[in-house]
Amino acid sequence: MRRIFGWLTVLALVLVSPGMAKSAADVDLLLVLAADGSGSIDPDEFALQREGYAQAISDPRVVQAIQSGYSGAIAVAMMEWGAPTSQHIIVNWTVIRDQASAEGFAAALLAAPRKAFGYNSISNAIAFSANMMRESGITAPRKVIDLSGDGPQIGGMALPVVREAAIDEDITINALAINNKDGMLRGPMGQPLDEHYRNDVIGGFGAFVIVADSRAHLREALLQKLIREIADAGPTGRSVARRD
Repeated sequence: MRRIFGWLTVLALVLVSPGMAKSAADVDLLLVLAADGSGSIDPDEFALQREGYAQAISDPRVVQAIQSGYSGAIAVAMMEWGAPTSQHIIVNWTVIRDQASAEGFAAALLAAPRKAFGYNSISNAIAFSANMMRESGITAPRKVIDLSGDGPQIGGMALPVVREAAIDEDITINALAINNKDGMLRGPMGQPLDEHYRNDVIGGFGAFVIVADSRAHLREALLQKLIREIADAGPTGRSVARRD
């Protein structure tokens, strides 16, 4: 009897050991980069956005933030969105855990052709990104959609419904508002683009909007956004969004 109790004690210790707990999640974060490729994005802005994402994901500061997590790895994919019928996977799920894997993702991103067309369906982009997460087969304690855009929601599924559905799945939606059209592209009732994104797009625990006021600021804004998303160790969940 004493021997059986001893084996049960050992088994219990193994089951709660840090190594076993770590295997419960494959990575620290599931991250979809949802980039605006719609008709309002001209070729120069498109190239700048692609290059900005590639430089940001392979920046040593981003890699350091990734490696500081519990598992030291995140899973990233990039999709491009435009009209309600235009959502496209640009780079599929890739586990990034070091400089080499980050640079590999960046190279794949730069080599991929532009695919999106038409005008802004932010809601369909969110729904598509959430479905990518469901079908990834990868587990993580945090799930984030990193959406960038230079225009408002125009068509597609009802944005409030899609946003709430994503939040219900413990997905955080963050946004980068690209204000490069001298404020001409606005949200409902003429509200500035960043306010539209704060009020209608972002959601989930710790959700935030970053504004790029010019093309020159876009790369730095993308870098700040990625570092903040990766370094945020807070749990996801249905909480009041931080809108700053």
